[in-house]
Amino acid sequence: MPAPGTPLEQLGFLTIGTFDPADPGPGHEATLQLVELGERLGLDSAWVRHRHLQPGISSPVAVLAAATQRTRRIQLGTAVTPLGWENPLRLAEDLATVDVLSGGRLDPGVSVGPPMHWDDVKTAPYPDTADAEDFSYERALRLLRLVRGERASTFSGREGVVEEWTERVQPHSPGLAGRLWYGGGSLRSARWAGEHGLNLLTSSVVRAEESEDFAEVQRSHVRAFRAAHPAGDAARASQGLVVIPTDGATPAQRAKYEACVATRTPRTASPQGPARTLFARDLLGTCEEVAQALYAHAGFEEVTEVVFALPFSFEPEDCVQILTDVAEQLGPLLGWRPATGG
Repeated sequence: MPAPGTPLEQLGFLTIGTFDPADPGPGHEATLQLVELGERLGLDSAWVRHRHLQPGISSPVAVLAAATQRTRRIQLGTAVTPLGWENPLRLAEDLATVDVLSGGRLDPGVSVGPPMHWDDVKTAPYPDTADAEDFSYERALRLLRLVRGERASTFSGREGVVEEWTERVQPHSPGLAGRLWYGGGSLRSARWAGEHGLNLLTSSVVRAEESEDFAEVQRSHVRAFRAAHPAGDAARASQGLVVIPTDGATPAQRAKYEACVATRTPRTASPQGPARTLFARDLLGTCEEVAQALYAHAGFEEVTEVVFALPFSFEPEDCVQILTDVAEQLGPLLGWRPATGG
């Protein structure tokens, strides 16, 4: 048994929400059912990745809107929404609407930078303004200001008989700004998130800046974030890793998981490419083995919240087995207790 440390307070999961492009309905339904399962198991949060022009959830805010009507307790997050694709004002409206529908359970995670494959896609979202768009941190600050309820228009009041206008985004959800997360993969991003009072989602993909040891890099990000955050050590940071427990897996599933991890492990050996991208190693094994690996992980030592990612290529039944093992066996080994009231 691993030596117990500070009890894990928040345990969530992340899915890409894959589907068949020729028949996308079942895949979206499977994602919603996974969120429902997470609530029944007592998990604290369910997060959806954002994927454009791929067979993965392209509109997590819409999917989470549906999830608000099928759940009552579990927090619902995006990890993460790349703001290069978004109009901050329109996104602020969507996020606030879903937060109201959920009763204050939305945890939006965002990041900045130009969309992936920018030269190939830029004329689709920005046919006339691609070269003028600002993809810096200012784009995230625009969203933050709008979510906080700062002025979006210089006009307010009644127009005509029934038209009522306000200066700020509607609806306004007062607690939403405090639940905005930034997905950072560098020391600069971690510090920036802290300086601006956001929460931090650590990534399973980081830049090898001060070290080539992934766990050390992840720890340095959490520490830099909290050092810059007004709340200091109380600032919320969540660790992200791929965790695959095998206790409840069939022999065929175990073989499948091992083959998947084997194909992904070589890239974790050293930084990749000019950006020196460092990938986290997947944690595969029994719940006891995974717990031992986590307790030895420098990044895990810094947090009391985690969001474990489900591998992209797994089938719904695989995800059910993994989540069940995480909630019923791994979580308790980490000192976590399932939430109630779902």
